[in-house]
Amino acid sequence: MSFIEYGETIKEGDTAIVFLGHESMFPVKVQHGGKTQTKYGVIRHSSDLIGKRYGSKVTCSKGGWVYILHPTPELWTLNLPHRTQILYSTDISLITMMLELKPGSVVCESGTGSGSLSHAMIRTISPTGHLYTVEFHQQRAEKAIEEFREHRVDHLVTVKNQDVCKMGFGVSGIADAVFLDIPSPWEAIGHAKSALKHEGGRICSFSPCIEQVQRTCLALEEHDFTEINTLEILLRVYSVRTISLQIPDLGQAAGDDASADWDGGDRSNPDASRANLQQGTVPFKSAVPPREMVAHTGYLTFATKSLF
Repeated sequence: MSFIEYGETIKEGDTAIVFLGHESMFPVKVQHGGKTQTKYGVIRHSSDLIGKRYGSKVTCSKGGWVYILHPTPELWTLNLPHRTQILYSTDISLITMMLELKPGSVVCESGTGSGSLSHAMIRTISPTGHLYTVEFHQQRAEKAIEEFREHRVDHLVTVKNQDVCKMGFGVSGIADAVFLDIPSPWEAIGHAKSALKHEGGRICSFSPCIEQVQRTCLALEEHDFTEINTLEILLRVYSVRTISLQIPDLGQAAGDDASADWDGGDRSNPDASRANLQQGTVPFKSAVPPREMVAHTGYLTFATKSLF
């Protein structure tokens, strides 16, 4: 994202991601004279970072190396300082699609929290859209303003510190979409309807409990929203590995022409395939889901503002 306005090279004041591996990365603010300590040694900002291209491999003082990456919304979600529970890319992708966000869209959000979804929305609606985000907690609101400024996207977002259930979003009739992530979203449905454009718009409410969903759906019906539906998106990661299976007994001895014709071998390594055939086995790729996994994050309730 520059985050939207970042160029190809690293500059002072940039927020960059120091990438040591998929399970080890962290953000750093680039400063002249600054130093960052890693397990591979020290990174000196002036000589090792400033002026280098994003994506460069940087050698640390102990001889090890890291990659320096753009802080995309996806990477920021994995590295941001947690002030609240956050939404991750799986839910964010569905929200962005179902709210029909695009460059130029005007979006209202509550609450801002740690800004994970906010950054993703800003990238989607830039360069001509705008995000109005409301945060009840004053310190969290102030921190969000600071981060948006540091990431050079503050011209695309307005942060308000107020109770959306009592005071609304501070705008009326301009939003293409509204997103709610608050404990009692049904209390904010009226304000959401007022914020949406007169010709309609989309709303999404994120809630971890089904009782919250039920009350929200009733409130949406009372305010004449249509196309109300609730979705739950679950991410399932498969472990892919190579396993050996016995060649089926077709009435011929192992090593006969039937085995030689068996088309389950590894064509990239014919010697290994022949060895396996001689042993009566053949390698296959297998994908296995985990026995246990973290699944439920929350329910996503979507609806459309009625034109009548």
